[in-house]
This record gives sequence, C-alpha cells and structure tokens, in this order.
Amino acid sequence: MFPIRTILHGTDFSDHSGYGLGLACALARDYQARLVVLHVAAPLAVVFEGGVIVPYPEEYRQELRQRLQGVQVPDPAVPVTRLLAEGDPVAAIVRTARAEGCDLIVLGTHGRRGLGRLLLGSVAEGVLRSAPCPVLTVKMPFTAPAEKAEEVAGYPMELAEV
Repeated sequence: MFPIRTILHGTDFSDHSGYGLGLACALARDYQARLVVLHVAAPLAVVFEGGVIVPYPEEYRQELRQRLQGVQVPDPAVPVTRLLAEGDPVAAIVRTARAEGCDLIVLGTHGRRGLGRLLLGSVAEGVLRSAPCPVLTVKMPFTAPAEKAEEVAGYPMELAEV
C-alpha cells in the first residue's frame, strides 16, 4: 500500500459531498494523515463587453469562508486545513492537490447520468482524468441492512461488528 500523508477533499457543501467528507476523514484518521478541505467558487457567469469577468464581492467570499469553517469534520483529532479557491473546479482541485502534495483525492459525486451529466458536466470525471494522485469517488453512503449486503454487493460477504 502506498503511503497516504495528505488527503484532499473537494466540497460543494452538498449532502453528496458530505458523504465524501466522512470517508476522507475516516481515511485520514486511519492513516494519521492531514486532511485538506477545499471549496472552489466557480467564476461568475457575468461577462461584459471585452470579456471582462466580474469578481465575487468580498461579502460573498466571506460567506463562503464561513461556510467552509463550518464544515464539521467527524473526528476532531484529524488535522484539517481549509482552503477557498476561485475558478474552474477541476483545475483548482488538481492545482491544489499538486501544491499541497496530496496522496489521495476524495470526492463525493452526484452520480448524474445521461442528459444531466452532459449539461452539467462532471467535476469528479474531470479530476479523475488529470489528477496527480489516485482519486476516490463516493456516490452515496453504504446503508444497506446486513441481510441485503449480499444482494447489494453481488457476492457473499461477512459483516464484522466494530
């Protein structure tokens, strides 16, 4: 197994992202790794004549910083760095992973398919294609009851109580 010292979790503050945070935190705890929580504010879609993009007002940035500080990491013993970036989410996640020396990226995904994915794109897919390290995507939490585990997984499995 490769060493995991720094884990990057990209968040959009959604429930799907929260599932990824839980797993990222558990991995950081188990590997005694540092957790970097990153939110990327996509650029404003307001473009004036000449291609000028209006930056976010400082009040909005401050609101995002507060939301990022409010992201509760399930295990308080895990060292956490919170970062706010602006721009294209895929590029910012990849750039941050390189800058922070991340060994793993954990992302929650909405699991969109078809037209929804075509219209909205997929940050997770973009990160998978250009990340400098392994990427773990989390579609949803595993909440199947024990009697359904075999059916969900498609093969027999033993469940151990922790």
